[in-house]
Amino acid sequence: MSTQTLAAPRGASDVGRSLGRLFNNIPRWVLVALALLVIAALVVATVLTRASSTPQVVTTPVARQTLSQSVTASGTVNAQNSVTVGSQVSGTISDLYVDFNSKVHQGQILARLDPSSLQAQLARDQAQLAQAQAQANEAAANASGAGSGVSVAQANANAQAAAANAAKTNIAKAQSALALAQQQYNRDNTLLSQGYIARATVQSDAATVSQDEAAVAQAQAAYAQALAQAQASQATIGQNGSTAQAQAASADAAQAAVQAAAATVQQDRLNLQHSIITSPVNGTVVSRAVSVGQTVAASLQAPTLFTIAQDLAKMQVDINVGEPDIGGVKKGDTVDFTVLAYPNTTFHGVVDQVRINPQTVNNVVTYDVVVNADNADGKLLPGMTANATINVASAPNALVVPLTALHARGGASSTTLRSAQNNKAPQSRSPWGGTTSVSSGSIATGQHAVLLVRRNGKLQPVRVQVGLITATQAAVTPVNGSTLSEGDNVVTAFTSGAKYSGGNASRSPLQARGPHARVP
Repeated sequence: MSTQTLAAPRGASDVGRSLGRLFNNIPRWVLVALALLVIAALVVATVLTRASSTPQVVTTPVARQTLSQSVTASGTVNAQNSVTVGSQVSGTISDLYVDFNSKVHQGQILARLDPSSLQAQLARDQAQLAQAQAQANEAAANASGAGSGVSVAQANANAQAAAANAAKTNIAKAQSALALAQQQYNRDNTLLSQGYIARATVQSDAATVSQDEAAVAQAQAAYAQALAQAQASQATIGQNGSTAQAQAASADAAQAAVQAAAATVQQDRLNLQHSIITSPVNGTVVSRAVSVGQTVAASLQAPTLFTIAQDLAKMQVDINVGEPDIGGVKKGDTVDFTVLAYPNTTFHGVVDQVRINPQTVNNVVTYDVVVNADNADGKLLPGMTANATINVASAPNALVVPLTALHARGGASSTTLRSAQNNKAPQSRSPWGGTTSVSSGSIATGQHAVLLVRRNGKLQPVRVQVGLITATQAAVTPVNGSTLSEGDNVVTAFTSGAKYSGGNASRSPLQARGPHARVP
């Protein structure tokens, strides 16, 4: 049986001696270079590791400015005060004294109508007036005569009444004389029976009695006649009075006819004056609707001949504002607008009136907003189309941040904010690549929100109250002891270098992932 001798393995001392002999064979400068390379690699690895833990963000500085909220709409430029001049009478235009753009003053003659027919009508009505006046004079004379007849009848009645009274008095006298004669007869007749007087005396007394009886009868007849004549005189008075009243009524009617004819003549004179068309105001003629020889018919409505703008240095813009935007527009709001004729010039105005009369076209409701604008340079012309911006709200001297920098309280992940406070990148990524916005939730005016502010290389949450909001910006005010100054850099987005380890790639890095997420 053969045996084999195996060499014993080399120990650590042998390896060390081998490495020693190797390093001894390498030059020293090579060893130093290798050591420097190793140290540099360690430093670079450390720097890269720390850089990967620093959030890569997009920031925007906070600005202090005036933030305005506006409503855009279109409208038409018009003169503030326009007066239409028409004609109250019909006729043919015989003369024109103004044209488009003519400067006119109040009372200036603008045009004339042919006055021939109006003059003829005036002459005819003047003749009718003269005829009515003559008839009125005749009726007045008749009424005066009838009045005189009444006076004469009254005098006659008074005389007859006096005669009747005299006749009545004569009756009393005759009756007294009869009574005396009867007494004388009775006394003498007694004396005759006693033989003291002659029979002739008694016979004479009887004749006297008979004569006095006849006188009484005659007086009574005269009284009856006088009374009848007095009554007839009274009837004549009534008849003459009726005649006088009829004549007076005729005179009044004739006088009324005179007044009607005079009114007609006055109307004819006015129509003749209205054949001269004058300007009622000072201004500029912006429209002329007639020419020489054209017939103007003023039957049911006065036709418009001219349109005069009183002051083109002051214009108004009638803007049609839609129903969704009209609630924010009010009197006194400032307005900026442009017109197609001067696209690089911005004109300014102020809302003077929001008219509540709606205009519905194709089921779209708009309201007329009247804006007063200065036009001292005369650039604005009536009828121009204006594209206007109405400044409905303003926040002067406010801290302004982009909307993308805001997220609502209760809408941000607590983990994300803690990561920001610990100067770590949030574990999120954008499913679209590029950057990931920090905005989350719906931001409304008056709501509290949170900003991420980069200070001294770290991200700090700042609580703010949101004021005025526009399409891209918001005015904010720090609350709860937070501070925010002009120039502070607020985070608007995270770069795509940050990785998101959540389960939903479409979620915002600041969006809450659970019902209990809150802003710390």
